[in-house]
Amino acid sequence: MLKHPDTTNAATSKLAATFASQQQAARAQPYPDYRSRLHALTQLEQQFKQQLNALAAALSEDFGHRCAEESLRIELLPTLQGLAYQQRKLKRWMKPEKRHTSWLFQPASNFIQYQPKGVVGIMVPWNYPVFLTLGPLMAALAAGNRVMLKLSEDTPATNQCLQHLLAAVFPDEQVAVFSGDAKQAADFAALPFDHLLFTGSTAVGRKVMQAAAANLTPVTLELGGKSPAIIAADANLAVSAERLIFGKCANAGQTCVAPDYLWVDAQIEPALIHAMKGAFTRLYPASRLQQDYSWLCTERQRLRMRTLLQQAEQAGATIISCAEHSWQHYLNDGSGLLPLQLVLNLPEDHALWQQEIFGPILPIRSFSTIEHIFTELSTQARPLALYVFSDDKALQQRFLKHSHSGGVCLNDCLMQVAQDDLPFGGIGASGIGAYHGKEGFHTFSHAKAVHSKGWWHPGKLIYPPYNKNWLNTALRWLLRR
Repeated sequence: MLKHPDTTNAATSKLAATFASQQQAARAQPYPDYRSRLHALTQLEQQFKQQLNALAAALSEDFGHRCAEESLRIELLPTLQGLAYQQRKLKRWMKPEKRHTSWLFQPASNFIQYQPKGVVGIMVPWNYPVFLTLGPLMAALAAGNRVMLKLSEDTPATNQCLQHLLAAVFPDEQVAVFSGDAKQAADFAALPFDHLLFTGSTAVGRKVMQAAAANLTPVTLELGGKSPAIIAADANLAVSAERLIFGKCANAGQTCVAPDYLWVDAQIEPALIHAMKGAFTRLYPASRLQQDYSWLCTERQRLRMRTLLQQAEQAGATIISCAEHSWQHYLNDGSGLLPLQLVLNLPEDHALWQQEIFGPILPIRSFSTIEHIFTELSTQARPLALYVFSDDKALQQRFLKHSHSGGVCLNDCLMQVAQDDLPFGGIGASGIGAYHGKEGFHTFSHAKAVHSKGWWHPGKLIYPPYNKNWLNTALRWLLRR
């Protein structure tokens, strides 16, 4: 629905006014001390704990249905764990970092002072609206910044809950929340932030980066792409199948690091498919499917999944439903429930091989030699995640050293994102920069180089006039080394 022009103008004016007030506050307090930063994180954690049930209910409302236990496990508890981790590490991160000083410049000292960048913008997608709001927010606050958040218009109930939570802790000049439409998102990205973090699709990420470039705003882009899983012949089939099902079916596949497609050794392909169907039935038995399995979040998502599956069928692919009924049964019943669909014999030019799927559809292709995979990976856009299922240490090392991806998980799925002390970020088409853990603190800080001297130093020896023969001799000796 189109907004009245006055409403749109008012929203744009509020963005600008909030940005100006945060800039002013950042100038007045350019370096919040340890106590104030820790207090912000502690208050956020306390308020978050009080809102866990409300957030789980709001997430389910926005998705049509999302199991509260799943929200707790894959979104709320990782957020809580991250807040505790930030508080434990903050004092150490804030300490000036000593650097080497050459003897040529002694007596002196070198160090890095991590300075807050100022006003940070964070743009949040709809698929994990709590984790992808509070995760970057806690890092930006730990670094001492003011923050403006642009939440997705597709999650209104969660947005309202988050707005209530954050307003109970922070004034607008410290943390402000916006949740308007695409026009507001464009206006948001065009603000001259000191840093802008965007999580979403590669296509929109390009637009955000273009808008930020006009202001020379540094960006962190957390995008996506087609993250492959490789199942080698020596993989433990039962364990691999169960972990693949969890990784692909969490949040109904609406996860930027979900396995997008499988490469499986041709010798074990039939056995793997059988094991995956069995694992799905164990994790999501028919009696629990309606309760435990999340829905596709929007009507747009449902239409995308329907179109992709219809096109796959028309192209002659074989579609195997991991649940009791066919995909048509689920997409025709008026709900957002779509259990995992395995797709075999898919033509190479099909959209499922070209687009990030971002849903419960998993194309499978076989390989006879591992060299084929390395050749394919070297010619494709670099993914956000790479999953290798094998106990062969040499093969694991080959993937670690000879393939590019934002992150890697060996013999599991998704879990690399939940590690507090590992950076999370993409490369190339899957993103720019990283956050989580110490890397998040650094992303939202300026590493200010400081060289400190006393009143006496030997640097005067290199000043002109340059006819000091003994110094010329010393310089020639240094240059010969």
